[in-house]
Amino acid sequence: MGNLDKLIVIKSLEDIVTTQGRAHIRWFRNTAPYINAHRGKTFVLMLGGEAAQHENFANIIHDIALLNSLGVRLVLVHGSRPQIHQRLQRAGLASSLQDNMRITDSDAMEHVKDAAGSLRAQIEALLSMGLPNSPMQGSRMRVCSGNFVTARPIGIVDGVDFHHTGKVRRIDVTGIRRQLEDGSIVLLSPLGYSTTGEIFNLALEDIAVHCASDIGADKLLLFGDSAGINAADGSLIRQCTAGEIDKLDVQNPEQLALLHTAWQACHAGVSRCQIISYSDDCALLEELFTHDGSGTLVANDDYEKARAADIEDVGGILELIAPLEHEGILLKRSRELLETEISQFRLLERDGRAIACAALYPFPEDGCGEIACIVSHPDYRGGRRGQRLLGELEREARRQGLDRVFVLTTQTAHWFIEQGFSESSRDALPGAKQSLYNLQRNSKVFFKAL
Repeated sequence: MGNLDKLIVIKSLEDIVTTQGRAHIRWFRNTAPYINAHRGKTFVLMLGGEAAQHENFANIIHDIALLNSLGVRLVLVHGSRPQIHQRLQRAGLASSLQDNMRITDSDAMEHVKDAAGSLRAQIEALLSMGLPNSPMQGSRMRVCSGNFVTARPIGIVDGVDFHHTGKVRRIDVTGIRRQLEDGSIVLLSPLGYSTTGEIFNLALEDIAVHCASDIGADKLLLFGDSAGINAADGSLIRQCTAGEIDKLDVQNPEQLALLHTAWQACHAGVSRCQIISYSDDCALLEELFTHDGSGTLVANDDYEKARAADIEDVGGILELIAPLEHEGILLKRSRELLETEISQFRLLERDGRAIACAALYPFPEDGCGEIACIVSHPDYRGGRRGQRLLGELEREARRQGLDRVFVLTTQTAHWFIEQGFSESSRDALPGAKQSLYNLQRNSKVFFKAL
């Protein structure tokens, strides 16, 4: 081969290398919208004990470190079922299950504590790595774990005593949020503690759903042994809504269990659940930073739709507000009045049924609007639906050119304070509203700048 030919070959190789290098740079550049969208958001990651045993677990930890460095707030909920099973086998104890729940007697509980504690220490050690020339170099992550989960015993069900197997009673939302705001990763083990000082064995899924719902997580990420959810023909289901889950033809028992967990989370108010593989390297990053993702997205947006109310919704709104009117929390509205004001209302609708409502009454001459009648059906409280409707009306107020919103309340002052409202005087109300102020109710006035 002549010198000229050699130069041509070398030049061709340089072009290939340069092209590939630029492709990587372009991919990195294209992740910028996702990085901006995820920064400051809160994700809950549910990792079963099987994931911790897989050879790819170290890569998942590296990806978690990357998310943390990008400003994502992370809560890790880990399970320990295979680790418990192994310890019970070595001890010659049978694994007693009832309705797919482990019956945890005093002997088994010692092995449960050993398994959960050992795995927690292992995860904390992996998150503490900082070896040179590794993805963890310079990460310096803080991991916080503790008594964030208050539990209660399941008790006796159908004559079966579950002993130390429990359910989530309460999540320490304030404590978790404080740690997240401080930049720490919160690690939750499958153990809960009662007010009587007892320890209970909890289901991983129970903790993950309650935590994601209570802290208002933006996403719940569920790790399974396969890439998302597969249809009967083996094809990957890229996306579905919570309302469509019952219609899916899924045969894999583990995938069915993950779908059920996603459905529970959506029902509890989590807007996005994503099911991905713990065995596929980079599955987490591909799911979060590419358009198509790597797994299955389960959303509740279509399951619970927010929309403007119309005249046919008057009956449903009356049913929602009647109990609160009876308790004196809301002013009584007649059907005639509601019919004239129906255009001010927005609804959350589930399966054609109104489950929450709220109204915005603008005062454009004063640059503000009144938010009123925020009500959720008793069966659907606790899923942040009031916050969702409040956000909808605040955005609508901004679209109308208003710079402030206010509320009048007698019994829900603390909730509005939590949503960013500040108490003000009656004199701050628009003149038209002051003339309608009911002195007998003595409602407190709260304003919020938009």
